[in-house]
Amino acid sequence: MTTTVDGLTQLKALAGVDLGHGDWLEVGQDRIDLFADATGDHQWIHTDPERAETGPFGSTIAHGYLTLSLLIPLFTDLLEIRGVRMSVNYGLDKVRFPAPVPVGAKIRLAGKVAAVEDAPGDGVQMLCDFTVEIDGSDKPACVARAVYRHYA
Repeated sequence: MTTTVDGLTQLKALAGVDLGHGDWLEVGQDRIDLFADATGDHQWIHTDPERAETGPFGSTIAHGYLTLSLLIPLFTDLLEIRGVRMSVNYGLDKVRFPAPVPVGAKIRLAGKVAAVEDAPGDGVQMLCDFTVEIDGSDKPACVARAVYRHYA
């Protein structure tokens, strides 16, 4: 279920709130190939299904940075922010990729708003702790702390 807030005051009230889990998203070879084309990273473990069958993972796997890039669309399942003029990705404090995402796997995002603090320019800085889960796996695909800025 998506949490919706309107304006910076309501956003500040989310500090410490667990946003739960989003919907599952299947990561297909077409998405992996498009990411490889966009980034120029055509390593065989991502783009050569035949060779990858005999490789260390038994199939192709998503790029770690593809998994990281999916935070944005997956996050929209968790939180909708209204009543702000602009929102920007400000950065990442920490990112890890504990387990690969095999082609065809389903992933989802679990998120918590760790903190919301005032930021220069009539804004707030929001720190979010994210875990990208893999359906059927004990280990997550990605664990990250993302930093966003929102302006009134």
